[in-house]
Amino acid sequence: MKVAAPQSTPAAGAHDHLIAALAANAAGHGKAIAMRERDRGIWQETNWQAYLEQVMAAAAGLESLGVAPEDKVLVVGDNRPALYFGMLGAITLRAVPSPAYPDFTPEQLLGQLQREGVRFAIAEDQEQVDKLVALREQYAGLEWIIYDDPRGLADHEPAGTIAFTELARRGRERLHAEPGLQAELQTRPRADDVAILLHSSGTTGAPKGIPLKHRHVLFAVRSAAQAGYFNPGETHMAYMPIAWVGDFIFSIAAALELRFSVNIPEKQETVQRDLREIAPTVYFTSPRAWSTMLTRVQVGIAESTPLKRWLYERFMPLAIEIERARLKGRQPGLGQRLLRALGELLVYGPIKDQLGLVRARHAYTAGEAIGEESFLFFRALGLPLRQFYGQTENSALCAAQGADTVKLHTVGKPFPGIEIKISDSGEILVRGGNVFDGYFDDLAATAEALQDGWLHTGDAGYLEDDGQLVVLGRVSEVVYTSARQRFIPTFIENQLKFSPYIKDICVLGDGREHLAALVAIDWEAVGHWAQEHGVAYTSFSDLSQQPGVYDLMAELFATVNARLPEGTRIRRFVNLHKEFDPDDGEVTRTRKLRRGVIAEHYADIIEAIYAGRDRIESVAQITYETGESGVLRRLLAIRDVPAAPKVNA
Repeated sequence: MKVAAPQSTPAAGAHDHLIAALAANAAGHGKAIAMRERDRGIWQETNWQAYLEQVMAAAAGLESLGVAPEDKVLVVGDNRPALYFGMLGAITLRAVPSPAYPDFTPEQLLGQLQREGVRFAIAEDQEQVDKLVALREQYAGLEWIIYDDPRGLADHEPAGTIAFTELARRGRERLHAEPGLQAELQTRPRADDVAILLHSSGTTGAPKGIPLKHRHVLFAVRSAAQAGYFNPGETHMAYMPIAWVGDFIFSIAAALELRFSVNIPEKQETVQRDLREIAPTVYFTSPRAWSTMLTRVQVGIAESTPLKRWLYERFMPLAIEIERARLKGRQPGLGQRLLRALGELLVYGPIKDQLGLVRARHAYTAGEAIGEESFLFFRALGLPLRQFYGQTENSALCAAQGADTVKLHTVGKPFPGIEIKISDSGEILVRGGNVFDGYFDDLAATAEALQDGWLHTGDAGYLEDDGQLVVLGRVSEVVYTSARQRFIPTFIENQLKFSPYIKDICVLGDGREHLAALVAIDWEAVGHWAQEHGVAYTSFSDLSQQPGVYDLMAELFATVNARLPEGTRIRRFVNLHKEFDPDDGEVTRTRKLRRGVIAEHYADIIEAIYAGRDRIESVAQITYETGESGVLRRLLAIRDVPAAPKVNA
């Protein structure tokens, strides 16, 4: 079965690219605010004309350093205007920005430098510069490092480094000396140029490079806008990692095409405060972040005054009941509508204001399944939260729930000009102008992913009768128990991660007689639970092993088991003494499980589970941010899951 989009999107011309969109904004809306950055508590504003001037100065400066077409430019750090200006400056020169996560280890950075032959890097601060300078001993190809924050670097720069301010100054001098250069620079890019080189999560090996061209990302943005996903002039908060496709699509591609006002927090630790001040009109974050936000609200209410708790406990269940009925097609009666209006004044509005989402017209979640509790809660508050589906390979924007067709278990229908079908093996296939042309320097992976014009997403799913897509998990993760019971670990894991008490979970059972699980508790949520229930603890590992916490987890497992077929229920579990850590290679930077690494690191625990033991002393290797390693020892309990309670029909 194939789902065809009802409308098409115009094809891109040769000069249809991101720099042309930036230049058009400067020409038609030059004095409008394009970007804000909070610096030392004060919001610094950049209008579209100044934005273009910064990018042109960066381009001219980069070219004077030797940046040429198709050069790869590493970009590493948190969201900063200079990093965005530098990326677009490289794009102007037809070079290719290649972002990396700021918490990458030196070894991960080295791999990216070597695989892509990187000659230039743009770094946020001294921490990133120090990592890159040290890597020159193993990789001599890195010629220049441009840095933004001068603290610790000013007046004693390592050789081959230059401040972004100095780079821009040189660029402006060059633009002044060559009057026609700025106009000429703006004509260089082509729609078919690679605009960004992003990377897969690397769950099964080295990350694959994913080049997205101007025509790919502009098609995706225009298609989503045509579907009402977002509108011109949105206010957006740029806080997602610049190495993630979501940031490039929202903070650069959509921002340039639709004239978003992009707002950059002072630092990651101030995101919540800055979010409240900005109050964005469009807000996108992961299910994990929505769940964390819900936990923060619940903890805040529990610690508030008796009156506030009373109001919350009276009005919040009402709003959730109304929203649950709406999703089933039932509209609230007059009495409920009047109480809902009063609740907006007393409870819902103040909570949205505290979260910084009081103006949000578009709110989205993607990346994995969102918990029913979180989804219903935020929609009950009055946020138009919807799920969407996309991958880096299809420019992140592929399908989304319509405003009036929201279901708890679907991700919606494809955007205009994008087609989705399900293969005979149950894999989701996508075709459209948003789909990339192939992996970087990997013909074998490209041939596997792109067949007969269709992108093989690697996701398993199905289409409902109304054309809405349901995503079950990764095709590669479809496994079988020893009794040949088929199951998808991620599907079950997502059911359990709906609980705020579970941060990560790895479901076991491939080739085994039954399913089991390794649990990493949520430190904040379980810590608050322990405080409320008088459970004393001294550390994460101590808290995870408290009998009351095991009882809490066992109850969650039993509840989820009641919704699962008999052969796919969790029988035993262990609360781990540490979180899964990207520095230990157990999860990716976007917190996708690396199952092979987990199976290796926790082999003794897994064997103890299936041997029927009730405890084990585990010895875990851990890696610190400095790159040094250590050992963590802990006696862990292994618990059976009680029989699932009966579910009322």
